[in-house]
Amino acid sequence: MVHFVGAGSGAPDLITVRGARLLQEADVVVYAGSLVNPDVLQYAKPDCALYNSAEMTLEQVMAVIKAAEAAGKTTVRLHTGDSSIYGAVREQFDLLEAMDVEYDVCPGVSAFCGAAAALRTEYTLPEVSQTVIITRAAGRTPVPERESIRSLAAHGATMVLFLSTGLTESLQNDLLAGGYRPDTPVAVVYKATWPEELKLHCTVGTLHRTVTENGLKKTALIIVGNCLEGKYERSKLYDPAFSTEFREATK
Repeated sequence: MVHFVGAGSGAPDLITVRGARLLQEADVVVYAGSLVNPDVLQYAKPDCALYNSAEMTLEQVMAVIKAAEAAGKTTVRLHTGDSSIYGAVREQFDLLEAMDVEYDVCPGVSAFCGAAAALRTEYTLPEVSQTVIITRAAGRTPVPERESIRSLAAHGATMVLFLSTGLTESLQNDLLAGGYRPDTPVAVVYKATWPEELKLHCTVGTLHRTVTENGLKKTALIIVGNCLEGKYERSKLYDPAFSTEFREATK
């Protein structure tokens, strides 16, 4: 059996209860060493075999899992955050299915949730933004043209950018060309929920300079949008003048 487990956004106690239990029970753990906080591995039992997938190819990962299955062992494939976002898990699922290996998925706390918590912000605010776009800038790995930053920026929604900290010069140009104003608020969160967490506030017009001056090149999220500051409308959910399924309006 193979369990895909989201390790959470960084802090070891942000792994789910289920994820921690699966780690404790695993005979083999293949973890994304370039991003997963090594402190999360404290949940693994002492005799667990550990493999750092940052140093491995997909084929090597599958070979480890295949050997574990042949020996009747349980494997945890430990991904950073939640494996459904930039986790490269679909290709693993397909290979496991071809090998007739049973697997399941345990969700995790994504870094974009950890960043919101660090910033004490809400991505969706009435009359400001009701949409969150999770994307990345095009670099060595391209993105479909219909999903270019310029195209997505036209919506003016809250945008959360993964894997883009080393591309801020072109990113800033594309955000501006797509429609964000130069004074649109931006937050850069480095290693959200880790002990070394760093939060930077700037604007679209000063994004590249801010990231460069602080020496950030990776392991940070960039959040763009007016949800970070400014006016918003009160939610109808708790408005006394608004009736819901559970209560009548009182005024």
